[in-house]
Amino acid sequence: MTPDEIKALRKELACTAKELAGALGVDQATVLAWEKAELFPTKAYVDGMNGLRAKGPGSIPKKAKGGDPVKALADPQVWELLRKIAAHKKLRDEVAKLAEKYPDPAGD
Repeated sequence: MTPDEIKALRKELACTAKELAGALGVDQATVLAWEKAELFPTKAYVDGMNGLRAKGPGSIPKKAKGGDPVKALADPQVWELLRKIAAHKKLRDEVAKLAEKYPDPAGD
């Protein structure tokens, strides 16, 4: 697979070099080196890229872009929700259960 073919694949899959690297289990620097013809992918990686192409853009895991959690604090609706959650134990318990399913934005 040529450097231009790898770039075309990333465009086709609508992914970054980092996202492609993650899907293939290599470092981002490796994908960038392939694109610059500094390194060349082995058959196993070419097969992996062809497999990703066959599956389409949904085959590349995307990192959620949740934005800056501190900026969210400027939203008055956030403060209204926080007041309600703080005031009602049953609601706090329900929100805590629901929150377990979501990643902590501070952990990014």
